Amino acid sequence: MDSGPPPSELTLQLTQVGLTASSLSSALTPVLQTITRHTGASAAAYYQRRDAVPAAGDRPDPPAALTRDPSYPVRVCQGPAPLPTLPPEVQRRLSHEADLLNLPPTPQHPALLAAPIRERSGELLGALLLTRSAGHWSSSECNLLRTLSGLVTLVAARLNAEERERDAQEHALRALGLALEARDSAMRGHTDRVTQLATLVGQAMHLAPEALDALRWGAYLHDIGKLTLPDDVLHHPGPLTPVMRERMRQHVDEGLNLARQLPFLPPEALDVIAAHHERWDGTGYPRGRSGTAIPLPARIFAACDVFDALTSPRAYKPAWTPGDALHFVQQGSGTHFDPQVVQALTQVLGHHAA
Repeated sequence: MDSGPPPSELTLQLTQVGLTASSLSSALTPVLQTITRHTGASAAAYYQRRDAVPAAGDRPDPPAALTRDPSYPVRVCQGPAPLPTLPPEVQRRLSHEADLLNLPPTPQHPALLAAPIRERSGELLGALLLTRSAGHWSSSECNLLRTLSGLVTLVAARLNAEERERDAQEHALRALGLALEARDSAMRGHTDRVTQLATLVGQAMHLAPEALDALRWGAYLHDIGKLTLPDDVLHHPGPLTPVMRERMRQHVDEGLNLARQLPFLPPEALDVIAAHHERWDGTGYPRGRSGTAIPLPARIFAACDVFDALTSPRAYKPAWTPGDALHFVQQGSGTHFDPQVVQALTQVLGHHAA
């Protein structure tokens, strides 16, 4: 057990971490390290309720599990995992426990010391848990856990509220994307399909969680500018006239202008709207960008957008088979599309490049 800095200094250091942390894991890791360093705990962990919303940095993980499903033991741990999931009896008692829960060892688990983490409403949000193989918890160890559980309560509540706000924003963006489908029945389902495919390709290319969020948000809004198109252009049954084609191309800038009215939209999401019709060889529109001058989220989305358009029926064509559509995208590798994106799309779709 390390004596370390005084408790007040330690609490201040951890509070500063908690106030700036972008995810539960980044906030909790130093907290759990502190617990194991300054107590006799052999391991420490934070468990969060299944129905609580994970922080953005934790989004790739399955839903957190304090209850119900032990096959998803999502937690942040220091040392060996104390338990795969909290025993039902511990969960039940934590729900009603105002202070620390101190349980002696049993044949099923070692000695436990648990601190409930609650939302402002008083509902149980999660739990800090310490285990030890022998001995008793001292009053100083209990006081340290009380102090740190207060900090974790603030951090978890803040991140939970921020994530709920992001979810509300995401639902609003999806609704805007679906508004175009309500006007053009041929596009029905396109927004969700292409957003899901682009997200999978982004994951295959190891985009960071924040970049995946921006890609997804831009995908929802990629054609929002088409809401400004007149019916004779949007619903034209055959090839567009030169005048119609020029008017169609204006939907990119008009969509960008609309999306800029949303102050919470990250720049990378705007990139998807602005550049998803650019081509790798520079022959696209509206700016004629080429290669890596086209932002990566737009390059990813462009290939997914074309693939979904080809595999969907339109008034001017039947739906292509996925194999034929993928072959078309592969043929455009290095001209229309980024070769690395094509490779990732091929991997996601489970086909081998032709």
